[in-house]
Amino acid sequence: MSGEWHTASIGEVAEKVAMGPFGSSIKVETFVSEGVPVISGQHLHDSRLDETPGFNFITPEHADRLKNANVQRGDVVFTHAGNIGQVSYIPWNSRYERYVISQRQFYMRCNPQHVIPQFVVYYFKTAEGQHKLLANAAQVGVPSIAQPVTYLKTIKIPLPPLPEQRAIAAILGALDDKIELNRRMNETLEAMAGALFKSWFVGLEPFRDQGMQDSLVGPIPKGWRCATVAEAVGINPPRRLERGANAVYVDMSALPTASARVLETIRRPFSGSGSRFANGDVLLARITPCLENGKTAVVDFLQDGEIGWGSTEFIVLGPKPPLGMPFNYCLARHPDFRAHAIQAMTGTSGRQRVDPGCFDHYWVAVPLPSIAERFEQQVKPWFQKMKANDDESQALGAIRASLLPKLLSGEIRVKDAEKFVEAIA
Repeated sequence: MSGEWHTASIGEVAEKVAMGPFGSSIKVETFVSEGVPVISGQHLHDSRLDETPGFNFITPEHADRLKNANVQRGDVVFTHAGNIGQVSYIPWNSRYERYVISQRQFYMRCNPQHVIPQFVVYYFKTAEGQHKLLANAAQVGVPSIAQPVTYLKTIKIPLPPLPEQRAIAAILGALDDKIELNRRMNETLEAMAGALFKSWFVGLEPFRDQGMQDSLVGPIPKGWRCATVAEAVGINPPRRLERGANAVYVDMSALPTASARVLETIRRPFSGSGSRFANGDVLLARITPCLENGKTAVVDFLQDGEIGWGSTEFIVLGPKPPLGMPFNYCLARHPDFRAHAIQAMTGTSGRQRVDPGCFDHYWVAVPLPSIAERFEQQVKPWFQKMKANDDESQALGAIRASLLPKLLSGEIRVKDAEKFVEAIA
């Protein structure tokens, strides 16, 4: 390590380290429609505070009473109980100026004369930083870090000069920026697909001047037909997979709640039971609370002709001419369709699930093949772009994972690392 670097404890480089409020200080009944946002674990997945899940709020007066748990832009937030090891900073362009952390978090306010928040977060994302952060953790019951404030202050971190900290943060931040840009682009593309589906197949807006006919779902364009989802879509279509075959497996945890794509798969010998699927299918969670949470995804991660398998709690929606994957996915995301499935759930509390038979009672307007083809031609490239964006983000994430420990330890210097980000400049 260069002589310009030294080590310092968090206590030496922090202006403040403090805990979140007592558990009884923030309750569901204290939430209001707007006010000061409350940070929870779902906001701490990435290096920067993730504001996409939305927030619960408390009143400004309530937040004032929890003054010690108020955080601001530039603060670094840690989780000390539950999903320990999480660490994120509140960026300077955050949506709000003030936040309150929950009872499972604590935070550090950096002394800007010594350290920048990005550097602290990136250090605690390394294996070395995670090891130090969790060295005082207990795994019995709810995982937790003992005396988190006192303990954090004792942790020593490598500390380059501020200009080098900023340069390291700029390199890693550029990778984060590109990954975030891809995520936002995918969010936009999916919203576009959903809006077009709603316009064409729910509102029927482009076709109203072409003549309408009566049907069980109301007036539909002439030449279209009315059918149940069970008739129009392949529900759990037959997919052949030999018992014991080493095949791609998708767990329920891998299904996204608000995006189209599965990002994590493994290989596992087929057990003989479970859902089976091919590229072009759509996976829909059928059990509570996964269905209510929106777990749905397209299958686009298999090789040509390959069959994958997954949880028994998936319903597979397969293409059936003239309807293909884009139509089926947008249908599975449509609020009315989801409400129908949720209302049809049966079973004991906490284990309720949807019987695929409920789709015998949900009707859709099936367009002419030419209309269905036009929709697929317009929307399918958006799904392909989502996949390309996610593939790129995973590659960038691998570069970041490789650079992170080397930059944060001083093993490689900024100039040597710049070549890794030239391709995304």
